[in-house]
Amino acid sequence: MDMMSLLTDFDDTKIDSRYRLVIIAAQRARQLMQGSNPLITSKFTKEGTIALDEVLQGKTEFVTGKEAKSAMKEAMLAQELEARARARAKATLPREDENEIKKDLGIYINDQKIEEAPAAGSEE
Repeated sequence: MDMMSLLTDFDDTKIDSRYRLVIIAAQRARQLMQGSNPLITSKFTKEGTIALDEVLQGKTEFVTGKEAKSAMKEAMLAQELEARARARAKATLPREDENEIKKDLGIYINDQKIEEAPAAGSEE
């Protein structure tokens, strides 16, 4: 049985439109591509098809309406807090290490030979 035949038979009591089905499957496929484990064992290998299979079998949880808006706000806040924490961790690089790195880079950047000027009074 291929995936296209499943689309005509899906139960639309929980998912009210095919558009919502596609959005849910796309978001789940993104999670799978980022390393999430599949919720089912599937004969399919592509993340998009596995995600669609999970949604059609009712294994994927989702929210709609006001719940979805508040969940999006919470997720955006969590991402912002995580980004701030990473920025703080990056900013706490010890000054000693920073100076050592600059010294090391200075050696590589200034590795050209400097030609010495002839001494005064000598002719070439």
